[in-house]
Formats: sequence, C-alpha cells, structure tokens
Amino acid sequence: MGRKSSMAMAAVFVVLASTLTTYASTTYTVGDSTGWQVPTSNSNLYDDWADNKTFVVGDDLLFKFITGEHDVAEVTEPGYDACTNTDTISTDNKGPVKITLKRTGDYYFICTYPGHCPAGQKLKVQVRSETGDTTPGVLSPPRNVASSLVVTISPVFVSIATFVLLC
Repeated sequence: MGRKSSMAMAAVFVVLASTLTTYASTTYTVGDSTGWQVPTSNSNLYDDWADNKTFVVGDDLLFKFITGEHDVAEVTEPGYDACTNTDTISTDNKGPVKITLKRTGDYYFICTYPGHCPAGQKLKVQVRSETGDTTPGVLSPPRNVASSLVVTISPVFVSIATFVLLC
C-alpha cells in the first residue's frame, strides 16, 4: 500500500507541475530614475525611454510624480499629437499611478498641466501580446499563476481523482 501511495503522490506532482504555467508581468517605472516630469534637456525623453522596451499585455506602467505638480491622462492619438485633453480616456492626479496595459495596440499618455505636454511630458507605448501581435484590442492569455490556476484546477483534480480510483 505504501508503494502505491508514493506512486500516486508522484503522479499528482507530475500532473500539477505539467499543468501550471507561470507568467511574469513587468512593472516599468516611466522615465526610470527621472520619473514623470517635464523633461529639462531632452523633449524626446519619454519616446527615447520607450524605444528600447517591449511592452506586453499585463505589464504595468508606474508613473512617479508629485501630486499637485503633474498628472497622467490616457488620451487618444489626436489628443496626444495636439497635447489636448479633449479626448481624454482617463486621468489620474494622485501620484504615483500604476496603469496596467490590458490590450494590444498603442497607448497615449500626457500630462495635462499647462505647458507640460508641449515641453515633452508625453508617452506613447506600443503593446504586444505574448505572441508578438500588435493588432489593437487583442487580449493575451492571463499572465499570472492565479489566473492560470482557475483554468487548470478542475482538469487537475479530475485527473487526480481518476488516477487514485484506478490505483
């Protein structure tokens, strides 16, 4: 009996290990050590910052700024290009702000304080799926273990129950 239970436990471990997938999201601090502020010497600071990064669905952008001195607004492309908040999707004015990238495609962010966006306090990021797709609106599979568990937990228990009953 002891050998059968050891084999059953080993089988359970193998099934669990083979069905769990770990996805890791990345949190990016916008502007790195500079944070989210009006660029002082390079008006392309945030474009340059985003250029060497690959953003995928599930990643987070952390905008570090002082409340009352800046904000972060997600806007449409025309709002981004014109530095206007007439096409605002959302605005957060209490720093720091963490924004989760929930879909593929382009995201546009600006500071709506007068003069800040025209001086370069704006950011465009292109978000891909896990597979590299950038088609707007495509959602990737869950990027965390908890979400993966919900999908895999029932088949795992069914497999375990079947194995135990057959032994």
